[in-house]
Amino acid sequence: MAIKGVLFDFSGTLLRVESTREWLSAVLDGRGITLPPDQLGFLTEQLTDAGALPGGGDPVRVPPRLAELWATRDRSSALHRAAYTGLAREVTLPDPQLYTALYDRHMTPAAWHPYPDAPAVLAGLRERGVKVAVVSNIGWDLRPVFRAHGLDGLVDAYVLSYEHGVQKPDARLFQAACEAVGCDPGEVLMVGDDRRADGGAAALGCAVHFVDHLPVVDRPAGLMPVLDLVDREKSGPPLLGDPPRHPERAANPQARTPGRGSRIR
Repeated sequence: MAIKGVLFDFSGTLLRVESTREWLSAVLDGRGITLPPDQLGFLTEQLTDAGALPGGGDPVRVPPRLAELWATRDRSSALHRAAYTGLAREVTLPDPQLYTALYDRHMTPAAWHPYPDAPAVLAGLRERGVKVAVVSNIGWDLRPVFRAHGLDGLVDAYVLSYEHGVQKPDARLFQAACEAVGCDPGEVLMVGDDRRADGGAAALGCAVHFVDHLPVVDRPAGLMPVLDLVDREKSGPPLLGDPPRHPERAANPQARTPGRGSRIR
């Protein structure tokens, strides 16, 4: 059966958030705060380990008081903000207003960078008459980010967890996305970086293809195979595709492809 619709994850799939150091530095600069390099490096390391940057790495350890909040963070904007500002508060920052400023920063277009091939792949799908939806576990409206980067005109629908009150891998979110693009699940390909969250689409009958959650400079063409997959006629069970293995994981076939837990600084 031909693929008539493609669902894309957001973070780590189509766009990548800035590094933790860039994130912190931008907020400090905006408030006129200058830190010695060693202190900046120390706080960057602490925030990274805390998992405080949404779209960055998962926490090394989730504090027990935040465990339930962390597990449900993508179901509403309030939960998302509370979870990530709570993680950031595990780190002592020089100004208490920085916690809110850091969370607000990650929602700005400047904090996100499209993967180099994202525009070409989205445009290629549009040329082929394939519908596109972005399906994201998120607590805020990412549409302005797509508009700022010139990608909004290539997306037909956005299905965001906080707007539906459910988060991937819940099949209801994928079902809503299939309906948004007017396709049956068997006609849809889900593309994402998280095998658990994005792989949930397979239970609905969607084909699934995974990409590596890497810095944009290290993944210049990771999305291009999507066009090859769309150009094929498919039959049989859903396709479960993996990207080429990253050299660091070549010796361990069971290694997890970095998803939201990949470490970035």
